[in-house]
Amino acid sequence: MSQFRLLGTRRFAPYFATQALAAFNDNAFRQATVILIGFQLGLGSGAVSFYSNLAPALFILPFFLFSASAGQLAERVDKARMIRAIKLFEIAAMALATWGFAQRSPALLLAVLFLMGLHSTLFGPIKYSILPQVLRPEELVGGNGLVESGTSLAILVGMIAGGAAMDLGGTPGVVVASALVLTVALLGLAASFAIPALRPAAPGLAFNWNPVSETRDVLRLLARDRGILHAVLGISWFWFIGGVFTAQLPNYTTQNLGGTASVAILALALFSIGVGVGSLWCERLSGHQVEIGLVPLGAIGLTAFGADLYAARPGAPAVAGLDAWHWLRAAGNAHVALDLTLIGLSAGLYIVPLFAQVQARAAPQELSRIIAGNNVVNALFLVLAAVLALGLLRLGLSVPQLFLVVALMNAAVAAYIFVRSPEYVMRFITWVLVHTLYRVRLEGLERIPAAGPALLVCNHVSYMDALILMASVRRPVRFVMDDRIFRIPLLRFVFRIAHAIPIAGAKEDPHLLASAFDAVDAALAAGELVCIFPEGGLTRDGAIAPFRPGVETMLARRPVPVVPLALRGLWGSVFSRRDSALGRARLPRRFRSRIGLVAGTPLSPPQATLPALEQAVRDLRGAWA
Repeated sequence: MSQFRLLGTRRFAPYFATQALAAFNDNAFRQATVILIGFQLGLGSGAVSFYSNLAPALFILPFFLFSASAGQLAERVDKARMIRAIKLFEIAAMALATWGFAQRSPALLLAVLFLMGLHSTLFGPIKYSILPQVLRPEELVGGNGLVESGTSLAILVGMIAGGAAMDLGGTPGVVVASALVLTVALLGLAASFAIPALRPAAPGLAFNWNPVSETRDVLRLLARDRGILHAVLGISWFWFIGGVFTAQLPNYTTQNLGGTASVAILALALFSIGVGVGSLWCERLSGHQVEIGLVPLGAIGLTAFGADLYAARPGAPAVAGLDAWHWLRAAGNAHVALDLTLIGLSAGLYIVPLFAQVQARAAPQELSRIIAGNNVVNALFLVLAAVLALGLLRLGLSVPQLFLVVALMNAAVAAYIFVRSPEYVMRFITWVLVHTLYRVRLEGLERIPAAGPALLVCNHVSYMDALILMASVRRPVRFVMDDRIFRIPLLRFVFRIAHAIPIAGAKEDPHLLASAFDAVDAALAAGELVCIFPEGGLTRDGAIAPFRPGVETMLARRPVPVVPLALRGLWGSVFSRRDSALGRARLPRRFRSRIGLVAGTPLSPPQATLPALEQAVRDLRGAWA
């Protein structure tokens, strides 16, 4: 199902409209305030500089003070009711903003800016924790892609609309800007009333009124799961890059691009469009599942295109004062425009899988608090971005050089995260290999338990079987595989990262066999997924060979649910024994084969006899060998 069909459903569309309108209004108000204070009040440069530096601090302060409390509220109450209460708060804040516009009062408008920061703080934990409640697992990536692309475009359009409204000047500017922010706030409230009621995730959660200790607790909650922690660090690093880029965009436009304000808007538009396209593209590339293998792809793009942006325009422009149209037509600027778009596209590929990973891995009764902790870390990284940019610019770096430094820092940060959590690299390698060699159709994988131990049993057709399963199953899987395959030079790195369990026959290596059974038992005891190919080797004729009794030994030691799987269409494809370069000295006939992976209904330990499992896999595979 295309992700755009979600926009026609009541469980998603009203929420999507509400969050997009909130992002629009937040930025429309902020840009209108920037225009009023910076250009229409006749303030001196010192006063403008003071307000310009104070404004971001006031907006971000609520994230430090109230994120943890907002996460608790989002767990305890119906999220739909909480959204409506937040929208009423937004209307009150925008009413106060109209008074601030009319009075031309910087102090009052900065107070409203603090209130809008509080509005975003309260809404933040709901924005992402609501998605697993209203979307099916296969819709999660597509829904996140729509939210990210919608937010990115809403921010852009809001900035343009708010700035254009106040730029009318005098009373017309105040009236139009006031009408705009109030109308959008009312539309957001109207949309929120269409959001269906949602059961609280943790209605019995005891509320901690101490924001300091609660912030400490939510940060500990993040650190408890290494996968979630590294995803949050990746998300926060995205905001670090975005903070540096957006803060320096006005100076970069005038000093290095030779453009007017319209070129700054164009640059932001290209970046936002790139983010939107990348976010939406995630759903197609990931095959409707959480695919963290896209994260390294996005990180590579951020570094490569960020460095190329420096190379495209490292110094002063040949011509200054160009509007957007004339700037695009000038020599060399198409290169800059392409880099800006591709940086945004890479950012979309990078951020959507990380949010989806947090949503998929976190316990439902903890997700809102984990998102709240994520917001605290995001705010900290935004502060660090501002400090770093200010420090490096004062040391004499130009804006393009600053962009280059951040692009190289991105490579170092990504390498740190990927080394600490090699699952990203493993998924990237398997995703690239599998989607280069095959076109995979997935069926029934939602039957694999989302948490807890389970044993997966699958037919064995090719040397790529384990990689296909790695690239297709959402949860990490420990594979029990023939020691000879485990030691294949090109694949050994991936199998080691995946903590595969090598096994050999009792006659070949009885000690390795015994240690393999011990490793399987330990993995199942730890709540992991373990996959075994019970035929004991690759099929030589395309047929499923009789299952060996090792699976029964594993279940006798650790009774767990068993999920039958079947690979379809692999016989005769690359790396199967028929016409394979590994089986015969000639090239395989099938490349980019259409193949399938299907999961059957889980069997309880008493049902999971060897004949029952073999028959289940045979039935799932059917005639498509």
